[in-house]
Amino acid sequence: MKVAYISGPYSARTISGVVKNIRAAERVAVRWWHHGYAVLCAHMNTALLDGELDYEQIMEGDLEFVRRADVIVMLPGWRRSVGAAREHELAEQLGKKIVYE
Repeated sequence: MKVAYISGPYSARTISGVVKNIRAAERVAVRWWHHGYAVLCAHMNTALLDGELDYEQIMEGDLEFVRRADVIVMLPGWRRSVGAAREHELAEQLGKKIVYE
């Protein structure tokens, strides 16, 4: 089974904004599961753990998911996200298939 990694904005100015970003990623993740992929959705993996984990530790984990995925799915607004931009850059360097939602 191929693996899809969902990448996009997580952070927001408010908790409700973060939850909105998580739910947007969740909807796309469900769609990719229905397409037959195993899906890594970092939004769900570390949902609302803000302050519990070090940002760089989370980011290194997310970049490892990018390395292992077959396709990287970029959510709308990804360019505004420092983390998603880093994931996109790595995916390009590795020659990964990138899909833009």
